[in-house]
Amino acid sequence: MNLKLRLTILSFLQFGVWGAYLTSMGNYLGSVGLGSKIGLFYAMQGIVSIFMPAIMGIIADRWIQAQKLLGISHFLAAAFLAWAGYYGMSAGADVEFSKLFLLYGLSVTFYMPTIALSNSVAYSVLVNNNFDTIKSFPPIRTMGTVGFICAMLFVNFAGIQDGNLSFNFSNEAGFSSFQNSYSQFFVSSILGVVLFIYSFTLPNCEVNKSDEKRTLSDALGLKAFALFKEKKMAIFFIFSMFLGVSLQITNGYANPFITSFKEIPEFANTWGSNNANALISLSQVSETLCILLIPFFLKRYGIKKVMLMAMFAWVLRFGLFATGNPGGGVWMFILSMIVYGIAFDFFNVSGSLFVDKETDKSIRSSAQGVFMMMTNGFGATIGMLGAQEVVNHYVFSQTDPSLQLAGWQTAWYIFAGYALIITIAFAIVFKHKHDPKAVANINH
Repeated sequence: MNLKLRLTILSFLQFGVWGAYLTSMGNYLGSVGLGSKIGLFYAMQGIVSIFMPAIMGIIADRWIQAQKLLGISHFLAAAFLAWAGYYGMSAGADVEFSKLFLLYGLSVTFYMPTIALSNSVAYSVLVNNNFDTIKSFPPIRTMGTVGFICAMLFVNFAGIQDGNLSFNFSNEAGFSSFQNSYSQFFVSSILGVVLFIYSFTLPNCEVNKSDEKRTLSDALGLKAFALFKEKKMAIFFIFSMFLGVSLQITNGYANPFITSFKEIPEFANTWGSNNANALISLSQVSETLCILLIPFFLKRYGIKKVMLMAMFAWVLRFGLFATGNPGGGVWMFILSMIVYGIAFDFFNVSGSLFVDKETDKSIRSSAQGVFMMMTNGFGATIGMLGAQEVVNHYVFSQTDPSLQLAGWQTAWYIFAGYALIITIAFAIVFKHKHDPKAVANINH
């Protein structure tokens, strides 16, 4: 099979595993009385992202070939998630937080490092076979987002009816979609087992058998933290953490919010309230398309203005959730999904390119690790724990559906207000002179 096609399948499965539950798990948690704990589940992803990718990276560099470690990690992640699904099925509505959280936590402990490992495998295979990674990798990675979308749509429209797998593309009464149950964990774990097997068919990635001694600081890339001595980089990383607060909020709460409209008679039979995951998948479609805009915007406007666009897009993302509904206001939801591409890509991808440009080659990979740690690690963890407090106070403390809906709107306005404050502060504090020639010469 063509190498690029093999790597495309790898990317498709890698993110399909995640897409099967990332945007719909909050809905299931709410259905079993754990709505007030949603933030903790999503924060766990951020906590393990602080240290597990570095640890797995060391193992892949020194002892176990990356493609094999990728497979082993996916098997363990799939096993624990299948166990979580089995527990959910057995417990019914009497799910204990501690048991489900432990199983889920163990699963993401092994899944989160596979994101970096799958990239490492792709880069290694491409380089070893004389492919240009700058040209070859982006289309491969784009198919990962396609895999994420396909998994989301499958979980949205598939369900078990009369003991058989069936699909519902309308608002058929009584249909139990996977997005509302533990079944989404089984879908993810099946994809994970497929990827476990598939990983062992990929070309070998070399390990470093050098006897050269490296300190723990070197292995973990801690030297890159010296970048905090530079004022501009310190400000950039700190604001990256502040903006990282927003990254997982809609993944955790958008589905429960949109689905909650089913409790309001006016919106109970609307397509959007019954197919929240499908509606949210437009965000990933936008993400895929907005990647193509980054080179133009970076060259024309520079990193500061592009980051400001991302930050303001987060304001719109949350604000449109607060004002929209799945009925006559569904266009606001759709617009929120469209601006997500700018909010996510213009921040993550452009930020990564900025770090690449501003750091020395010797610590460039470690600097990228610091960027990811500040955003998806510390930022996302703080964000989900904070969002949980806000949503619990304004939404889950209420029992009347109309009061809960009002609480959701207040929560989204708070998140939008936070993003606006960060946008204004970044515009004032971060100083950077745009050089179009320097941007054009970025080494991707």
